[in-house]
Amino acid sequence: MNVFEGLSCSAAATDAPLPGTATEVTGWLCVEHPGAWGRDVIGDEVLGPEITQELAARTVAARVRPTLIRRPGRNEFTGTRTVLIASSREDGAWCERFEITDLKQLLDIDLHLLNGPPPGIGVPVHDPLVLVCAHGKRDQCCALLGRPIAAELATKYPGQVWESSHTGGHRFAPALVLLPSGFTYGRLDTAGAVAMVEAARRGEVALTGLRGRSCHRPIEQVAEVAVREQISAATGDLTVVLDADPVPTEPTMAGAALVTHRDGRRWRVTVRTVAFAPRQASCNAAAKPVTGLVADRIVLLF
Repeated sequence: MNVFEGLSCSAAATDAPLPGTATEVTGWLCVEHPGAWGRDVIGDEVLGPEITQELAARTVAARVRPTLIRRPGRNEFTGTRTVLIASSREDGAWCERFEITDLKQLLDIDLHLLNGPPPGIGVPVHDPLVLVCAHGKRDQCCALLGRPIAAELATKYPGQVWESSHTGGHRFAPALVLLPSGFTYGRLDTAGAVAMVEAARRGEVALTGLRGRSCHRPIEQVAEVAVREQISAATGDLTVVLDADPVPTEPTMAGAALVTHRDGRRWRVTVRTVAFAPRQASCNAAAKPVTGLVADRIVLLF
C-alpha cells in the first residue's frame, strides 16, 4: 500500500531534503501574460502561433528559460507587457526591465546577451524580484500554495513580486525564485517569504527553505547550502565548483564540491544520495522512487 496515496505532491514530499533541488538556470526571459496559461509555457502556444516556434528555438539555443509572469490578483490587460531579462550567474548577476506592446518584439532580443554583462536593453532592476510559481495547469499545489504567498508579498513589496509559470519543483510548493541571484526556495510560509526578501535586500541569504542557487548543479547547490549553514556569508561571498578528485566508491556517494569564501577559506563537501519511499512527484501522478542529496562531510581545507 502506498502511504502517500491521496496526498498532494507537496504533502507527500515533506520528508525530502530541499538542498540540491533548484532548477539549473542562468538566463531568464520573463514575459507578462495576464491571460490563461497552458501546461507548457511555449509548447501550448499561449503566446500565439506567430512567434511560438521561433521563440522556443531561440530560448533553447541560448539556454534561456522562458517564463510567463503576471501581477498577483486580478488585473486587466492594458496591451502593454512587462518583460524581465536576467542573468543569474554566480559572478555579476543582473536584471533589466522593459515594456513591449507587441509580442513580436521579443524576437528583436538577442537572447545570447543574457549570458554576458547587462546589455542595456531595459532599465536596471536593483531591488530583488520574487517569482512565485502559481502555475495551476502544471500542478495544483503551485496554485493553491503559491498564489496566497504572492498576494501577501505583493502587498508588502509592490512591483517586486510576480506570479510565474513553472519554475521546477512543484512538490516543494510554494516554490519561489529570487532574481537576479537565482536563489531558490520552497515550503515557505508568509513570514519565511518576507524574511527571504528582507535578507536579499540586505545582500544576505536566508537559509530557511533554501533549495540552492540556480547557476549551480545539484551537488554544488548542496555544498553551498551546507557551508552557509555553518558560517555567515553574504550573497556574493561564496564560489562553488565541482571537485575533480575522486570520492569514495560507496554506492551512495554522489560527488564532492569545493566552496571558497572571498576571504580565502575553502571547504570540501562530499555529497551522498538518500533513497525515500516511492511517492508522486506531481499531483495525480503515479508513485515512483525518490532520491535526495545530502551533505556527507564538510572539511575546512584552509
